[in-house]
Amino acid sequence: MKTALRFLLSAFALAGACAAHAAYPDRPITMIVPFSAGAGTDLTARTVAQCMESQIKGASIVVTNRPGASGDIGLSALATAAPDGYTLGIVNTPGVVSIPIERQTRYTVASFDFLGAVADAPGTISVHADSGIHTIQDLVRAAKAKPGSITVGTQGVGSAGHIALLLLEQSAGIELTPVPFQGAAPARTALLGKVIDTTMANVDEAVGFRNGSPWRILGVMSDTRSSVAAELPTFKEAGYDIVAGSMRGFAGPKGMPREVVKTLSDAIRTCAADPVFLDRAQKSFLPVRYLPPQEYLSSLRRLDTSLRELWKAKPWNQ
Repeated sequence: MKTALRFLLSAFALAGACAAHAAYPDRPITMIVPFSAGAGTDLTARTVAQCMESQIKGASIVVTNRPGASGDIGLSALATAAPDGYTLGIVNTPGVVSIPIERQTRYTVASFDFLGAVADAPGTISVHADSGIHTIQDLVRAAKAKPGSITVGTQGVGSAGHIALLLLEQSAGIELTPVPFQGAAPARTALLGKVIDTTMANVDEAVGFRNGSPWRILGVMSDTRSSVAAELPTFKEAGYDIVAGSMRGFAGPKGMPREVVKTLSDAIRTCAADPVFLDRAQKSFLPVRYLPPQEYLSSLRRLDTSLRELWKAKPWNQ
C-alpha cells in the first residue's frame, strides 16, 4: 500500500513538474530596448516582439525603453536580469562589444545568451548635395590636402558612426574631425544646415534622409553592395577595406534554460521571415539578415577581436 502511495505521489509530482515546464511563459516577458522610442532599433524590437507573441503560445511581450550612455544602461539591465526567460533585449553592434573595451561595464559578450540576429545595416558617409565632394576618393583627397579640416557627424563616442570614422582614417591614412550628436537625426539637421561637412549614418538612416533632401551618399561600408541601395559603391570598390555598421539582434542574460532559449530563438528565426517584419524593413530601408544564435555569437567574437586591435591603434575615447 505504502509503495503504491509513493508511486502515485511521485507520478503527481512528475506531472506537476511537466505542467510547470510546459507553462512557459506564464507571465509577461519584458523586452529591453537600450535606445529611445521611435528610432529604428525600437521599431525593429516592437515589430519582432509582436510577431513573437503570435509564435509563442501564451506570450505577452512588454517593450521597455532604457536609453542612455550609448546603450550601456539598457545592456547593463539586460545582462544583470534573472536568466529565467522573462527578460530579453535587442542588441546593437558595435556597442555591445565596443563599450566593454572602452570602459568598465557590468557585461561583456560572454554575459548574454544570443537568440539570433535579424538585420545588418552597413555604415555610410554622406555630404550635402552642394558639396564639391562627389565620391569616396574625393573625400580622401580633400582630407589629405587639409588634415583635420573635414568635420564628420557621429552618434557619439564609440558609436557605430564613430567606429566607422576611425576605420576610415586608419584605412585611408587620413585625419578627420568627429562631431558628436545625440543621434543620426540631429546630425542630419546639421549636415543639411551645412554646420558640418559630412556625417556617418547606417544605410537605412542615410537612404531615408536622402529622400526629398539635398543629400549625397558617397558609399557603403559592406562586403558587397547593399540590397536597399544597390547604386551605391562600397568602400572596398574605392580601395578601402572597411566593413562597419550596426547589426541588430536579440539576447537574454546568460544562463537561461535550454528549452527557453530554443523557444525564443525558434520564434525569432520565424519572425525574421515574417511578411509584416519584411514589409516594415523594406519601407524603412533596413537590410534584413538573419543569423542563428551560434553564427551571431561567432560574428560578435570576430568583431570583438577587430575592435580590440582598433583600440590599440586608435582609442575612441581620446
